[in-house]
Amino acid sequence: MACRACRTGRTADGARFVKKPTERHFLQTAVAVAGLAPLTAGALGVLDPGALGLYGDNIAITHAAYLSGLLLGIGLAYWSLIPDIERRGGAFALLTAIVQAGGLARLAMAFRLGDWPLDIALPLLMELVVTPLLWLWQLRIARKR
Repeated sequence: MACRACRTGRTADGARFVKKPTERHFLQTAVAVAGLAPLTAGALGVLDPGALGLYGDNIAITHAAYLSGLLLGIGLAYWSLIPDIERRGGAFALLTAIVQAGGLARLAMAFRLGDWPLDIALPLLMELVVTPLLWLWQLRIARKR
């Protein structure tokens, strides 16, 4: 059973009880904020691929919309892990591996093209640095529990 202060929000003397944010809460917030990137880019790519600089014939545009839908789904999947993030290590690891596979493909193509504008560099940073760091943080939180 939870302590009285946890249940009522008040201590025994009636003072208001404020629970301090934990490392878990900070991770949940970081994942929520980081999840905005795939959600935004995915939705934009589905609704208006040209807004992301994705042009081509109908086959290319429908393929871009498909891949954008996958990106949107990845973002939603990460968000679905937030409520019990410390217990969702397997799903977190799988999503991270998927994101890294995409990031490595982007990196290989950037090397082939020899082009590194921010539109390539920033997603790479998210895919190959931020996402794995969030996964490592999730592992740390899971091991504490």
